[in-house]
Amino acid sequence: MQGRSIFRSSSWAAFSLLAAAATIAAHRNGLPRLRRQDHHGCGRAGGRSHNAKMRSGSASHCRVRSNEEMNAVEPESLEGRRVLVTQSTVFVGPVLCEVLAARGAEVVANDERLDAPDAAERVVRDAGTIDALVINLGIPAAGTLAAEVGDAEWREAFAAMVDPLPRLARTVLPQMIARRSGKIVLLGSAAALRGQNRASSYSAARGAQLAWAQAVGAEVARHGVQVNALAFNFVDTPTYFPPEVKANPRFQERLKREVPLGRLVGAREAAGFAAHLCSAAADCFVGQVFSVSGGWVAR
Repeated sequence: MQGRSIFRSSSWAAFSLLAAAATIAAHRNGLPRLRRQDHHGCGRAGGRSHNAKMRSGSASHCRVRSNEEMNAVEPESLEGRRVLVTQSTVFVGPVLCEVLAARGAEVVANDERLDAPDAAERVVRDAGTIDALVINLGIPAAGTLAAEVGDAEWREAFAAMVDPLPRLARTVLPQMIARRSGKIVLLGSAAALRGQNRASSYSAARGAQLAWAQAVGAEVARHGVQVNALAFNFVDTPTYFPPEVKANPRFQERLKREVPLGRLVGAREAAGFAAHLCSAAADCFVGQVFSVSGGWVAR
């Protein structure tokens, strides 16, 4: 709204009423339809991708719709989209698989770590043609004082959370660039945006993740591919906040002191944001980092 002009004419009032009626009608007719779909693989062991509709080697039978076609249907819907989720059994992975499937996506969930040099490429190739890649890479923070961090700890953090990134990009970006359509969503940590004690190796690796997402996002946007990152903290998952931690009075005091929201972010709230970034409704976001931390990080 610009200025403070107020229109009082009867014609303007009539126009406003018509516009409101049109908005309500559009809202009623255009609400996203959520469809539950079997998403084999969420929570399964074995380190392999599982999917009921498409197996490895059958990608040629899948017609991938363009962003324009998706926008013409339901921007928030993931109907007809294939989404690969890495490390699907940790952090928000299980809930995210459920949310993606509920929005119509065909979910390919893989539960293995991608430290091995050939793991990332193999996982993407086994998944076949995908519309969106959700990169979930994480290990617990070691909790070591900076002066005591050894080479092994430092190397492990980067091997688990940073080294797979270029390997994933080399495999998935060519197919997305070729069809000028695709989404990559990196699930990162707000620990990269705010200093913490005993977290130097963990925070450094998480910071590298966010820098990578911003750089790649800027680079591939002209090809119709959007890369963005979420920086999580204080999200209610058993990976970082198991029941015994949440029940600790000292933790509850810290939560009230440090998190303006006054509670943990719900796992479904966090997963919903990630699912949104996989949809055509998020085509305008490029190389951005969104903090999801209940206000623990304001920027």
